Amino acid sequence: MSIVVGEVIAVSGVRISLRIFEDSSLETIFFEGVKYRGVSLREHLVIQRGFIDIVCLVEGEYLDEKKLEAEAERTVYVRKVDVRPIGYVVDGTFFEGVKYMPMIRDKASLLSELMVGKIYGTDGNSQISIGSMLKENVPISLPWAKIFNSHLGIFGNTGSGKSNTLAKLYTTLFSEKLEGLKNKSKFVIIDFNGEYTEGQILPAKDKRVTVLDSKKGADRFKIESSHFWDAETLSLLFQATTNTQQPFLRRVLSGRDRYRDVPLKHYLERTLEKAFSASEPKPDALELSREIARIADCEELQDHLKGMTYNAHRKYFKDSSGNYYNSDGDGFLTHLKPIIAEHIDLDGLDPFKELILRCYLQLCSDVVLGYAQYEHIQPVLSRAKSSLSALRKVLEIVDVPSPPHLLHVISLKKCKNEVKKILPLLIAKNFYSNHKDSENLKSPPTRTLHLIIDEAHNILSEQSTREHEIWKDYRLELFEEIIKEGRKYGVYLTLSSQRPADISPTIVSQIHNFFIHRLVNERDLMLLDNTISTLDSSSKALIPTLAKGCCVVTGTAFDLPMILKVDPLLPDLRPDSDDVNLEELWATPPA
Repeated sequence: MSIVVGEVIAVSGVRISLRIFEDSSLETIFFEGVKYRGVSLREHLVIQRGFIDIVCLVEGEYLDEKKLEAEAERTVYVRKVDVRPIGYVVDGTFFEGVKYMPMIRDKASLLSELMVGKIYGTDGNSQISIGSMLKENVPISLPWAKIFNSHLGIFGNTGSGKSNTLAKLYTTLFSEKLEGLKNKSKFVIIDFNGEYTEGQILPAKDKRVTVLDSKKGADRFKIESSHFWDAETLSLLFQATTNTQQPFLRRVLSGRDRYRDVPLKHYLERTLEKAFSASEPKPDALELSREIARIADCEELQDHLKGMTYNAHRKYFKDSSGNYYNSDGDGFLTHLKPIIAEHIDLDGLDPFKELILRCYLQLCSDVVLGYAQYEHIQPVLSRAKSSLSALRKVLEIVDVPSPPHLLHVISLKKCKNEVKKILPLLIAKNFYSNHKDSENLKSPPTRTLHLIIDEAHNILSEQSTREHEIWKDYRLELFEEIIKEGRKYGVYLTLSSQRPADISPTIVSQIHNFFIHRLVNERDLMLLDNTISTLDSSSKALIPTLAKGCCVVTGTAFDLPMILKVDPLLPDLRPDSDDVNLEELWATPPA
């Protein structure tokens, strides 16, 4: 038996008006041991239309006046509410969508909290719960198979609870599905603020934590040499121009691949022989040779080249002892070659230094042969030295990738801003390329990769002016490719951000499911309104006023948008993002 609280008095399109009976204004009603919530904004009612129960959401209420002439024109106020149908119930099963509409005089009844839970939750044992509905306080089971098989967006202003939602979501997943995830999925957190380096999500002993530090350089992210020695990656890292500098870097890498078995020392010797035994030596070759000697860390060669001069009229080099260096002189064979043979040792050279050395050797060779001009290529080498000096402390080039971990947290808290821009690109490309290569011929994929980016606006913004435009375009293109094509290979993104409007609209438009905390900026709200087709007007109106820990949950995994209050994690499992307690901090003066 249901509790009838009103009747239909008007139907206009999908807008339905109800007259509420005078004795139906209680907040909570218990009937036959079942709890019902009264008629108020955003509550649920059911209208009986034959054997069909039409489920409606209350969107507004008002009072209407009615004059009673029989009682000396006494004014009576009638309570009316506007409702919107959201679905219907047949044989105890809820179906989302408007298929049936009521008629005038159809009765409206209250909906039990149990039925509300069935509408927004899902049946079965394979679910996870991170909180309850805000008004009904009914625990909601989330369809984990649909959520984690999609791209997720967790948005909200600072202090709104989005970090707790992100941590709660994955903490609950690992607590419920830990054994099933092992050797089948990898989770990578790019952590800009160091919030997940302790016991969050998984105990520290069960996950790998890499804390990158631009100053101390204690921990390093291991990147495969095939991803480092890549023309596209290096061109973007060094902001190489398309017409001259990018072809130069490709020549550097193609020469390394072609003569992989030739010792680097032999390559250095042959390059300097070209420079100092040419029929018309180039003055730029002398400056490049001095830089090569510095990179090779050979003081004897540096001292010898320091006193060398160039005769522009006669086209030759001459050292401080009067020896000549060109095709007619034997200066190289009698003086430089013995120094190289005796004092230069390039075995065990680290990849960063090897790259710079190969670049200068290639430029020296190109200048001598007339393939390139010094002033066109020199700027990219200066940028290369600057970039590699910063990357050397946070990257390690390896031939064999590290054994996979179920959860890998990479903290960028102690990195400089320039490194924070570069590293996420390299990290994402490294994991994505490896996973894509391993799952390329499998349909559907047998393993999944989940990239979790906290504070995603730091690297996915179209508004940033602190970087080269070409580099920014490539960075966005990489993540746009992941979010567009990654699903085919089992790669999914989870983005958490304070400013969704700063993130590329292409990326936001490809997100499947959203957890939206309090947002007050008009640009953010407009982006969500234009991007999320499943977000209704009443839910959108609540976003600027949501309390801490509450969020609007909507997307392809959910039939209807709902307001969820996420349960707070225990203090030792909570991300390191709590507010400062000023009452405690300022309570007593320092001793």
